[in-house]
Amino acid sequence: MCTSIDLHTGAKMPQVGLGTSMTETPNKSEIEDAVRAAIDHGYRSIDCAAGYGNQKHIGIALATKMGKTLRREDVFVSSKLRNKMHAPEDVKPACQHTLNELGLDYLDMFLIHWPMALQNDGTDEACPKNPDGSIRYSDITLSETWAAMEKLVDEGLCKHIGLSNFNTKQITEILESCRIKPAALQIEVHPFCYSTKLINFCKERGIAVTAYSPLAAPYGLYGKGAPVNVLNDPTLKSIGEKYNKTTAHVSLRFLVQSGLAVIPKSVTPSRIAANINIFDFELSADDMKTIEGLNRRESGRVVQCCTNVNGELKIVGLGEPSYPFIEEFWF
Repeated sequence: MCTSIDLHTGAKMPQVGLGTSMTETPNKSEIEDAVRAAIDHGYRSIDCAAGYGNQKHIGIALATKMGKTLRREDVFVSSKLRNKMHAPEDVKPACQHTLNELGLDYLDMFLIHWPMALQNDGTDEACPKNPDGSIRYSDITLSETWAAMEKLVDEGLCKHIGLSNFNTKQITEILESCRIKPAALQIEVHPFCYSTKLINFCKERGIAVTAYSPLAAPYGLYGKGAPVNVLNDPTLKSIGEKYNKTTAHVSLRFLVQSGLAVIPKSVTPSRIAANINIFDFELSADDMKTIEGLNRRESGRVVQCCTNVNGELKIVGLGEPSYPFIEEFWF
């Protein structure tokens, strides 16, 4: 049975959820099938984002289960605010749009997806650009966006609010001005990219941490292959053999045993079922220490916020003050 993490509000967040950033999925119906399979296999947390472009299909899947095999309060649904919707006047419409797509009355968690604010050009373009192809950044501050997020809680549109891809400096900026403290931080975490400093920073302040990409990029990233693949790591394989578990099980168990929530993504029913099957064994202290030794810090990171500029992938925020992946604020 899946365990849960206590949020600072007293609410509980399931420790294993389904990630839905299926960038390589050609058939959106696969997302619907994946969500149904996850619920059937005991998942009670579904992680979404407007930027993934598939919330309508997640909503369709949820609708087939709500009132039948589960109640609304039985499933923890999270989503995220897009970069171009950071302006205070855009935050509530963005949340309402997500609720409409998912067919829900409220979100359990609404996160600021990235700390980089972009200008809202009124189009469907995820990353607005200037005529010369450069990215159109906004000067909206994180505190301004957060104040608008707090109003969503006041109005009952979401139960909790949080952050994603923020570093210690950026979280501190929020904490110094907030009325409602972030309930959670979602970041990339796996054995090869374990942000010890940032994770401990959050734990000390009562902010839960959710690990996305907990298996790194085993099936490639942006079509360029996998720079980090925990599934083939010989050390994790050796540890898994001792427990009759796969490297995926070992990686996920390591994170859960470290007190994190995890949201592995998959559209394959067998993998979805396997990824939650991590509560019937416990890694020894020696094995935990061995896995900790695999950390490559920043060089193990596989996820960046990217956009296509003239046929090339460019990292959003690189060189800007809002860019989050500054090693001293993570490791």
